Amino acid sequence: MDSVLQLDISLGGALATIAQIGDLSMGQPLGHSRRVAALARMLARARHGDGEHLRVAEQVALLRWSGCTANAEGFADLLGDDVDGRRAMLDLTLGNEQMNAVHQATPLAVVHCEVSGAIANTLQLGAAVEAGLCRVFETYDGTGRPLGLTHEHIPEVAYQVVLAGDLDILSRAHGLDAALRWIREQSDRRYPASLVSLLLGTAKDWLADLETLSKTVDHAHEQRCVSLTLVGDIIDLKLPWLAGHSRQVAHVAVEAARLWGLREPTLTEIGKSALIYGLGRAAVSNHLWNTAGTLPYGAAERVRLVPYWTQQALRPITELAVPAEIASHAYERLNGSGYFRGVAGDALCAEHRLFATSVAWVALREARPWRSAHGETDAARLLKQDAGSGLFDNDICEAVIAAAGGERRMRQPKASILTTRECRILLEISRGASNKQVARLLDISPSTVRTHMESIFRKLECSTRAAATLKGLTLGLIA
Repeated sequence: MDSVLQLDISLGGALATIAQIGDLSMGQPLGHSRRVAALARMLARARHGDGEHLRVAEQVALLRWSGCTANAEGFADLLGDDVDGRRAMLDLTLGNEQMNAVHQATPLAVVHCEVSGAIANTLQLGAAVEAGLCRVFETYDGTGRPLGLTHEHIPEVAYQVVLAGDLDILSRAHGLDAALRWIREQSDRRYPASLVSLLLGTAKDWLADLETLSKTVDHAHEQRCVSLTLVGDIIDLKLPWLAGHSRQVAHVAVEAARLWGLREPTLTEIGKSALIYGLGRAAVSNHLWNTAGTLPYGAAERVRLVPYWTQQALRPITELAVPAEIASHAYERLNGSGYFRGVAGDALCAEHRLFATSVAWVALREARPWRSAHGETDAARLLKQDAGSGLFDNDICEAVIAAAGGERRMRQPKASILTTRECRILLEISRGASNKQVARLLDISPSTVRTHMESIFRKLECSTRAAATLKGLTLGLIA
């Protein structure tokens, strides 16, 4: 699919989109990371004047939470609700017992730092940005995570971004005076006293300056572009059973739209829609996503708002305006029973119908924690049954089924850095399987799986399953 269509986005647009994913994942208002990036630039400029370090501060701030989809499952297990729990963690309203548990959860910090560093590496942002992202949980007094590094091993940009983030979050949650008191108390504990002193006298003015920050992000004319598939992969990392999901939806939706006779520019917009449509999923706790059966009313309403959050997150990013509009129709239904708009009939154009049907098809063909994947015949029967009930257009269902029937699965590249067996193990691991489950599936011993995993980690230069999944998708080793 990617060899036919260029599903690209400007680097600035990609950073802005990833920042929005992080904001929702951490329970923050949309635009929080952009505000922190602006504050970090102000702090960096006041400290060292103009220069390349301003770009580094901005990019570290935008990607600060880029690893949080990868450890959402862990935080859901730890706090019950990964979104509300992390919001409380950031604004200092989390209970002492839970906060102590967070401080002891070093593996979650390892996953976050490794994935965010891998994202910066894929985007070719440079060693300074990677180093800053991998050290944002370290502290001046050496009690941070994951390594407990001493001050001289922590780049200043990490302090700048954390300090800017604390100012934005705590002043919003508790008022400026209380925020500054707490920040002052963290001098030479969380960040260096010299940086705190620089902030204290200017914080009020800097926060006021943020009110003039543009509401839109327009990088469409940037010369440097990156693949939007990376954004889709980051979104999918939130749930282990969704690895590669956005790519599959993109392929089916594009091929179905091609069969339907839509023009090439529209195919590109539909492909991009597939890679971003799940963005709003970040606003809902993994605990709910992993729940089988009918959700209670309040929880169901949160799920029904997912396409709304996708639309709101992408609205400021001008180059994604059209794909975002298509993406926000992922769960609309022909009879008006869908969400979040509940539109029906002629209000749903061909692109909207094709896209929603493609999303439903791919979901049927994938396994979920509470059910196995449906086979092709069974999935076709269920989709047509829904069409008969008025949910989908029957002719469009036929186009989607036909497109999926000719689906081209990614094959292991001839020069792959992993063996065929390692690629298969990585694929199962990316879907959330344990070593024992992979061993049963492939009829090998758990120790053999463990040996293969060590080899995979070594070759992909990572130490966590989330980072290996992201790198495997990026390199085309799994799909």
